Amino acid sequence: MRQIVLDTETTGLDPAQGHRVIEVGCVELIDRKLTGRHLHLYINPGREVDAGALEVHGITNELLADKPVFGAIADTFLDFVRGAELIIHNAPFDIGFLDHELVLLDRGYRRMLDYCDVLDTLAMARKKHPGQKNNLDALCKRYEVDNSQRELHGALKDAEILADVYLMMTGGQSSLGLGHDAEAEAAGGEAGGKLDGERPPLRVVMAAADELEAHARYLQSLAAMNEGKVLWAPAEPHSS
Repeated sequence: MRQIVLDTETTGLDPAQGHRVIEVGCVELIDRKLTGRHLHLYINPGREVDAGALEVHGITNELLADKPVFGAIADTFLDFVRGAELIIHNAPFDIGFLDHELVLLDRGYRRMLDYCDVLDTLAMARKKHPGQKNNLDALCKRYEVDNSQRELHGALKDAEILADVYLMMTGGQSSLGLGHDAEAEAAGGEAGGKLDGERPPLRVVMAAADELEAHARYLQSLAAMNEGKVLWAPAEPHSS
């Protein structure tokens, strides 16, 4: 499963008022694991950045002056995201702007939903945490994701943070590799190998105190995410 965590920055709030995309940040997940692949683009919008938007993201007109226009990066962007599930916080905002950019090019591009599926983490968070703050900073605090570097909004930084939040919000690691034996059996192979009876004793490495404490905190966070409806009693943090 290929997913792209995506964020944009813009000149203002409404494409219908002529506002444009000025930054795109994308982070790739495959099978819920960060691959290290990303796409980061600054874009010349052909207009001034609104003062209110500048206060949010700090991207100046001077920084954008020598950057390519959206038409010059459209194929690079679509090639990177095509066929993936896009994970976006407040997806209607970003998808609305990207659709607007594609329409403005008048090259026969389709809308984003024709290239990708979209998952809105804001809608997901509101369902999981009704009546609470569900902006990205609030979710970072709730799921103990470090956002200390986030003094201003930035598309790539916010995409990286959202990737961590999404993984925590949806239960962390999705698979422990327990399906490999079944797959091998289905393919006609053996479910597992046999250990050599002459092998030396296996080395046992015990968890350190800080590792036990981190594990206990993780179990508690999973329990909190599921309102305590878990099959184990959350471990108390280890005290040395």
